[in-house]
Amino acid sequence: MRLWLVVALILVTISPLFIMRLVALDNIEAKLRARRMEELSNYTLILSNQIVRSDYFKGENRDTVHGDMNQSASMYNGRVLIIDSNYGIVKDTYGTLDGMTSISPETIEAMDGTSIKNYNKEDGMLELAVPITTEDKSEVMGVILFYSSISDILRTCESIGQSYNGITTALVGLCVLMSVVLANIFTKPLKRVANSIDRMAEGHFDEEIHLRGFSEIKTISDSFNTMLNKLRNLENSRQEFVSNVSHELKTPITSIKVLADSLNMQEDVPNDVYKEFMQDIVVEIDRENEIINDLLSLVKMDKAVADLNVSLVNVNDMLELILKRLRPIAAKRNIELVFESFRPVSAECDEVKINLAFTNLVENGIKYNTAGGWVKVSLDADHKYFYVKVTDSGIGIPKEYQDQIFERFYRVDKARLRETGGTGLGLAITKNVILMHDGAIKVLSKEDEGSTFVVRIPLKHMVEGQNGGVTNEKI
Repeated sequence: MRLWLVVALILVTISPLFIMRLVALDNIEAKLRARRMEELSNYTLILSNQIVRSDYFKGENRDTVHGDMNQSASMYNGRVLIIDSNYGIVKDTYGTLDGMTSISPETIEAMDGTSIKNYNKEDGMLELAVPITTEDKSEVMGVILFYSSISDILRTCESIGQSYNGITTALVGLCVLMSVVLANIFTKPLKRVANSIDRMAEGHFDEEIHLRGFSEIKTISDSFNTMLNKLRNLENSRQEFVSNVSHELKTPITSIKVLADSLNMQEDVPNDVYKEFMQDIVVEIDRENEIINDLLSLVKMDKAVADLNVSLVNVNDMLELILKRLRPIAAKRNIELVFESFRPVSAECDEVKINLAFTNLVENGIKYNTAGGWVKVSLDADHKYFYVKVTDSGIGIPKEYQDQIFERFYRVDKARLRETGGTGLGLAITKNVILMHDGAIKVLSKEDEGSTFVVRIPLKHMVEGQNGGVTNEKI
């Protein structure tokens, strides 16, 4: 990256210098040519007036005019010809064409009263053809041809170009040096980030970076530290999850082993004691099976959205069926289940998974409730989402724990969880199901005042949807 950055900086800096060199030299040459052409035009005008007033074509004052012509031709490194109205060359400062005839296109056009100005780039010559007219401009008496070499102008531009080349070379060297320095300045923080990422790949999540400089660099630093904190929390959560899984799976097995050892240590065990122990073993086996099933469900929820079996589901009927199935459980603790629907709702979703999510929410409302309490489920929808609210009159959730209840095996009250049963995976499964449907869930609760879980899920399933928030998104 540093090499490419150096090359890019050099190109961006040097390219304008070369472009400016070409444009500047062309402009200088053009301006010098224009100035030379203007000087030649002025001279030919003066010479034309001098020829007319001195009766040059009648043979008067020719030596004076020729002297001025030779001096001007020498000064402008050129050649001057005077042609009469019969196209005869009266005077050639080179002395080679005197007495000859000139029928060049420039001469013919100038005889018609038109001044000709031309730059012959191939020969490096400025060419003028100026008519010599009477003072009243009524008659063309002849033509002045002036050819001037611009070799001196080209030499001047070449000298300027060489000086510019020296300056450009110095600037190029300075630009290369500055590019290397700037590339090092820009890439050094990124290199620190890369080193930190390498350490993270090795399993070290304890090293934050604090970069100074441009606001973008500071933003990268802050974003990196935020990501690092999330990875650290994720690693801690993973370790805690493994520990909890090990503990949860080991506890029923330990209980089964204790019960089995107790039976093996006793001889002639009474039939009723034997049945009691076997019943306890069955309970622990059922608990082990429940944990394993929930873990398998959680693994399935972690897979891609493509695993969803989407169909059009009548949400009203599904919720009524869930409450009907759970009413016997609620009746054992005299807990009332209430369903309130504001309108018929049909949505595209995976009925099995959504059913599991809402069942978990209602079951929690029953488990963590007080005897004689209630659980209320309400359903509503707008043009884009349907909303399910599960409210209970139970023990509530302390505010400091509300952001963590969706974590796997997280326990607000371990003793309470053991009494009520469950694996501690229900809300984690619920969260994953809702996220798979591009939905969102949040909890509102006060300790000893009950809890409310609000779920929002799109009515139309999007194949490439974006997951909604979990606990902090506004619904």
